[in-house]
Amino acid sequence: MAVDGMTYTVGVEEEFVLLDPVDGSVALRAPELLESLAPGTDVTGELMRFQIETATGVCRGLDEVRSELTRLRQMVATAAEADGCLMVAAGIPPAGLRGDTLTPEPRYRRMAQAFPDLIGEAGTCACHVHVGLPSRDLGARVLAGLRPWLAPLLALSVNSPVENAADSGWASRRFPIWNRWPTAKPPEEWSGAAAYDRSIREALRRGAALDAAGVYFYARLSPRHPTVEVRIADVCLAVDDAVLLAALVRGLVATCAATTRPPRARGARIDAALAAAARRGLDGPGVDVFTGREADQRELLGELVEFIRPALTAAGDAEDVDRGLDSLFEHGTGAARQRRLLAEAASPGEFAADLAHATMNVPAR
Repeated sequence: MAVDGMTYTVGVEEEFVLLDPVDGSVALRAPELLESLAPGTDVTGELMRFQIETATGVCRGLDEVRSELTRLRQMVATAAEADGCLMVAAGIPPAGLRGDTLTPEPRYRRMAQAFPDLIGEAGTCACHVHVGLPSRDLGARVLAGLRPWLAPLLALSVNSPVENAADSGWASRRFPIWNRWPTAKPPEEWSGAAAYDRSIREALRRGAALDAAGVYFYARLSPRHPTVEVRIADVCLAVDDAVLLAALVRGLVATCAATTRPPRARGARIDAALAAAARRGLDGPGVDVFTGREADQRELLGELVEFIRPALTAAGDAEDVDRGLDSLFEHGTGAARQRRLLAEAASPGEFAADLAHATMNVPAR
């Protein structure tokens, strides 16, 4: 994607839960599943033994993003089925935890020692969108521009309403769980990479994180890649939702990179908007971060799309985004679809199977 002469590549990381097909509880099979996959498959383990993470390559177009996400989901779902479990795209395990779930790696053990009150709920699953930029200074300035638009991105991606086999009352139960971590907060208005790096060093000095990878800003400079990494979203239930999210994030990054004076919003309003998005998704009122007024969540998402429409048009993504939004509004967010499946399922195991089918976009039962 090229906008104003600059090329914006995109990559997507998705985290999934592995579930027992009988009772829907977590299946602690990630280490064994990884051993069954060929080396170099862009699939890794995560903090908990019931989590699997996939990563696309560097993509230039949305068709490539969709193809990569579909391929990776199919590969892991097939391996999970062969191992006797289910791969599910859900922001939290829907039927609760059991046993010692921590992946036995030194870094994760250090995290458990440093944050013992947080680690028990830490197995949440997100969708991280990376957008390539030519410099870290530009990336740091882009992060400031992203701040007002984080809540609409969360609202469209909510996909974790079910906790302990019941409706939690949240569209994204993942968000308040993840938000307990000391560095889980919006990016600041950094002037450049040096100011950003000072914030990282201060977080490490205070013991708020073990390392740069453990600094959980809602959007950050990736510690591994030359990208801005937007981390606010739940893992999406459907590939189409993830593609829509990737398109919006890329368009937003391109817009902020080209804008010398992006719109600004107060931190308290951003926090309130994120809480409303996590609670209701697109189904209810949200908070306009520029005025503080209550507003329909779909209206706020529409304002984001219009803000970035020139970038979407320049990249040839506008029609794809409009179709994605029409589908999202017709079928509902992942949270809305999960709630429908929960109401129709006769048991937690049946619900887990239905979620696995939805993850692969095939009819349930």
